[in-house]
Amino acid sequence: MDPRDYRRRSKQSRFALSFGSRALGRSSPHLVLQSYTDLVMSSYPQAVERAALFDLSAHGKIELAGPEALMFLNNLCTQDVKGLPVGEGREAFLTTAKAKIVAHVLIGHFAAADDGAFVLLDTVAGQAGKVLAHLNHFLISEQVELADRTASLAQFHICGPRAQDVLHESLGEAVADLKELGNRTLAWSGGEPILVRRNDVLGLPGFDVFCPAAISQELAAKVTSAGAAPATDAVWDILRIEAGWPVYGIDMDDKRLAMEVGRTRAISYTKGCYLGQETIVMARDRGHVNRMLTPLRIDGDQPATPGARVFHQEQEVGQVTSAAVSPRLGAIALAYLRRGFWEPGMQLFLDHPGGPIAHISGSRTETSTK
Repeated sequence: MDPRDYRRRSKQSRFALSFGSRALGRSSPHLVLQSYTDLVMSSYPQAVERAALFDLSAHGKIELAGPEALMFLNNLCTQDVKGLPVGEGREAFLTTAKAKIVAHVLIGHFAAADDGAFVLLDTVAGQAGKVLAHLNHFLISEQVELADRTASLAQFHICGPRAQDVLHESLGEAVADLKELGNRTLAWSGGEPILVRRNDVLGLPGFDVFCPAAISQELAAKVTSAGAAPATDAVWDILRIEAGWPVYGIDMDDKRLAMEVGRTRAISYTKGCYLGQETIVMARDRGHVNRMLTPLRIDGDQPATPGARVFHQEQEVGQVTSAAVSPRLGAIALAYLRRGFWEPGMQLFLDHPGGPIAHISGSRTETSTK
């Protein structure tokens, strides 16, 4: 996109709103209010045109080690990970017996430096204790060791068209062959292990990098010198809403059913028994759920408010959970909509009948709005 397009849009709206500071590890629980011009003229163009670096070190990270780690996790998550090969990963939910969401996680099976392997489970900031307690509750006699690695492991996300080149230059090894959620363990200059995972979570070519916290500043400096610009939390929110990526604590919580989030790739319908399976299979056999998290595009540049009601004609049909103003797309949002109101292009209203006009931009949150 021509940088002048960003400038033109910045004149139309003086600020950007994006929500979810607590879930992304920020100190303020309030909405992020940032100069729109500063935002779009810095890290947003870097992310979509070149390469950007996000510090996600506050994200929760739980390690599972031992010969029965995958079998144990397979009994508690919605994905089939029992035979997950080293070097691969899956997206999944941890749920209650009634399929209410405990956590939304990424699961990776990583090679260890001693020729062994371990499982790393990562989730949003502030959730590590909850996830660890959930796993411990069901750990009886399995040969599994659990450990909270949130503080000891730093986490970065590098994304953009040049992300692959930036990583190659900064880490000294090519990562082009990694499939989505595929991973590789590399060695830093001092011998410390570096975990690299392919993750296009923002709808852009992207990689997660985990490293010992002690070398995180050194690694970040090397990545930025290779061409990745440090990016803001507000830009992360804009990009993840563009891509339809939901965040626990904002777009879902322990009152929400896993099937309602629209992340079909996070749920296996062919694996054996697991916690929450009965409710999930019942929804599948019924052929639908009653509501679904759905991406919206809103006319104009004014952002929706999380919690805003959504109407179809005179009927209330849903509620907004996340909202932002995208330099590429204008005002966008994620909202739970009732069954029957998921058709792409359907015209809806925000706040009240006849309010700001919104259009469904995709039938599921897995469909990028990019």
